[in-house]
Amino acid sequence: STCALFVLDGRRSAGIDGQVRPEDRDHRGGSSMSQWKQVQQLEIKFLEQVDYFYDDNFPMEIRQFLAVWIESQDWDTASNHESMATVLFHNLLTQLEKQCSQEQNFLQRHNLKRIKQQLQVKYKTNPLHMAGVIANCLREERRIIATASMQEQGPLEKSMQNSVVFERQRNLDNRVAVIRSSVQTIEQGVKYLEDMQDDFDFRFKTLQSRDPAERNNQFVRQEVNTLQEMLNRLDFKRKETLSKMTDLIKEIDSLMNTQLNAELMDWKRRQQISCIGGPLLTGLDQLQNWFTLTAQSLFQIRRQLDKLEELIMKVTYEGDPIPLQKPQLEERVNFLIYHLIKSSFVVEKQPCMPTHLQRPLIIKTQVQFTTKLRLLVKLPEVNYQVKVKTTFDKDLPAGRVNRQFFIFGTNTKVMDVEESSNGCLSVEFRHLQLKERKYVNGTKGNEGPLTVTEELHSITFEAQFCMHGLNIDLEICSLPLVVISNVSQLPGGWASVIWYNLLTDDPRNLSFFTNPPPATWSQLSEVLSWQFSSFAGRGLNKEQLGMLGEKLLGQQASHNECHVYWSKFCKENIPGKPFSFWLWLDSILELIKKHLLPVWIDGYIMGFVSKETERALLKEKEPGTFLLRFSESHLGGITFTWVDQAENGEVMFHSVEPYTKSRLSALPFADIIRDYKVIVDGTVPENPLKFLYPGIPKDEAFAKHYNSQQSKASQYISSFLIPVSQFTNTVTAPASSIELPMSPGMFDILNQSLSPLEIESAMSSP
Repeated sequence: STCALFVLDGRRSAGIDGQVRPEDRDHRGGSSMSQWKQVQQLEIKFLEQVDYFYDDNFPMEIRQFLAVWIESQDWDTASNHESMATVLFHNLLTQLEKQCSQEQNFLQRHNLKRIKQQLQVKYKTNPLHMAGVIANCLREERRIIATASMQEQGPLEKSMQNSVVFERQRNLDNRVAVIRSSVQTIEQGVKYLEDMQDDFDFRFKTLQSRDPAERNNQFVRQEVNTLQEMLNRLDFKRKETLSKMTDLIKEIDSLMNTQLNAELMDWKRRQQISCIGGPLLTGLDQLQNWFTLTAQSLFQIRRQLDKLEELIMKVTYEGDPIPLQKPQLEERVNFLIYHLIKSSFVVEKQPCMPTHLQRPLIIKTQVQFTTKLRLLVKLPEVNYQVKVKTTFDKDLPAGRVNRQFFIFGTNTKVMDVEESSNGCLSVEFRHLQLKERKYVNGTKGNEGPLTVTEELHSITFEAQFCMHGLNIDLEICSLPLVVISNVSQLPGGWASVIWYNLLTDDPRNLSFFTNPPPATWSQLSEVLSWQFSSFAGRGLNKEQLGMLGEKLLGQQASHNECHVYWSKFCKENIPGKPFSFWLWLDSILELIKKHLLPVWIDGYIMGFVSKETERALLKEKEPGTFLLRFSESHLGGITFTWVDQAENGEVMFHSVEPYTKSRLSALPFADIIRDYKVIVDGTVPENPLKFLYPGIPKDEAFAKHYNSQQSKASQYISSFLIPVSQFTNTVTAPASSIELPMSPGMFDILNQSLSPLEIESAMSSP
């Protein structure tokens, strides 16, 4: 079948005929730009990240033609409600049918019909899955837009425009504003009620003070009737005010249960995702604003109820609604305040060692770590009164873990007003350390079925909130932590952090690794790409992830729904290798971070490509074309392979022994590519690397990364390190041999043992 081609060049999206279509334009009017339009204007390095998650599950053609309609639907909600997902599924098919009927281009019309049929087959019995796929694509788009704009604008939430999240937040903003307005309306009503009562009270007392002999005259009877009417109006106004309060309290209850708590849970889930490399899309300042305004409303209603109590101390009567209804209303308000305050105590920054900011939730014993707490309710009366205490592994059942630790350092601090964060009440612990408890019998260490890096721990934070007669115990736990005693355990610890936060949102499941659930490849591949985008500045594309999927799961038509088990990912060695898949991948991340970062960010390292694919790509290319890939046989190694042609016309491939961190510490990788030489049978050394795949001149790609070695005035002749390989005869060398007779590693060993003159003599000898 023929697929449509779409070019995303940062300026416009074109159909197969190259024309910009009406669907590509922003239909929303005004200055707001659709999310898809923002995607189209991204740089190519970000567009490559967009490309990898659009596949047959949600073809990019649909995203292109139905951009405005897709962005106007609430896919996040639909992915959790089957009836809504079913409606959206049928609406999507209707939209596609409509697009087909309007499409003039025959090929596009054919492709749209084919896509419609595929979607019908794929999602007819599972529309929830379709909603989830689309929600995920839109979420990833927003993530990439945020990542791109972060370099210019700062906080991610500033770039959240025209998204489902933004619409949901705007709805919550409006709802909170209506509640605040209603509270003020009731405030005015209570004041009016007080004025009415004062007028009644004055006239009633005036009447009481008259001479009893005058009480039967016409004027007095008329005054009594007037007072009765005033009392009737007062009674009506009291009932009306209480009714409005009742409705308002129900609305606040609904707000907290249906939206505010949901936004808080969403933020906590996003925090988990942020911890493992994804972005934090919902700002905590916005949550604080909602919590604070809601708390202010509840405390104001509480004061209004107290005012009503004062009113009945002056005037009450049989059937007075205030004594009947106030206790229940006050109880409900206090209940809501209690739960709002308890839920407003959050871990703003999860525990993290300053030396490993990109790998939070891993703590090394006797190394300082930091963590930060925030109270989302900002009330001046509470300032400097909340003291927070930290406890490690509080209430942990005996035998749950094999190692026990205690916090060393100041474990109690008072929350303070932080002016830089919108005046929030927060506390940051900056100098905490963990120490392992000594065992009386002299034994220690892990003796159970779990490894050190699978053993989960947590820090509990406790405080007490006291205000207006309310005493509320606050308690919140960190996300599960991995405690290590040696940096060699860091990769395994990070694998545990990834696996846990990817697969569960339960913050207290410390026995998770006694029976860890599997991840689907579609879940795991996304997070693996995050490791490269957050740790090394550039995520993985579809082809790179495809190679990793094959390495982990073998060849499959589609890896997306294949299950990856924890042991396969992290504990079992790759067949024929002395290391696991994750250890291999993590060593590559370290290599990129320390030695290859500029070249990786530029996208010049293909990296994850099998030897078979490598040869297929290079086979038809001009001699001297090379590509860069990571070694599959070494931990943290990179090699380059180039294509050559023998005198008899036979195509040959050559790969150097992988360069590891020890070699790259001595010579930058770009310089290795620039200066690399091959010596054949004593001939003049020459550089065989001419074009970076698919055909970029070597210097055009790498020149800006070359380390210019300026000669300085010196009594010595300058010397340079030059990587050299030697092989005896290219004509007779078999094409299947991909290791050169003298590798850079071997040359390095010889260089340490022999003088340059001895090496030159050996190379020139027959």
